[in-house]
Amino acid sequence: MKTFALRLHPGDDLRLCLKQFAQDYALQAGCVLSAIGSLKQATLRFSNQPEGRIIHDMFEVISLAGTLSIHGVHLHMAIADNQGSVLGGHLMEGCLIYTTAEIVIGELEGVMFERAIDRQTGFLELNIREING
Repeated sequence: MKTFALRLHPGDDLRLCLKQFAQDYALQAGCVLSAIGSLKQATLRFSNQPEGRIIHDMFEVISLAGTLSIHGVHLHMAIADNQGSVLGGHLMEGCLIYTTAEIVIGELEGVMFERAIDRQTGFLELNIREING
């Protein structure tokens, strides 16, 4: 597994930066290994909801997990407010870095992550394809 480390800066959009990172490094099958940081705004889509919700507050990123490749990203995040209350959901554009985000990404070898509409779920779902070299 190849690994990458990156730091995001105040005002950066977390999702957009991760999408751009996947494009810049031509990631075929990446995953988030570790992520911490802070947000000044969060945009999450909660379970079984059609739209994301923008939340204007300060948050600590306590978990970020998911897959990323040149073919798309699927990321979930948990955040905590200043009272320790936790929210989590699907990471949407509009999660703005407050001070920093420190992220470690792994790239799996021999596979490619693609996304295609799944007939059963109706959603863009992960397809894992073996590749050579």
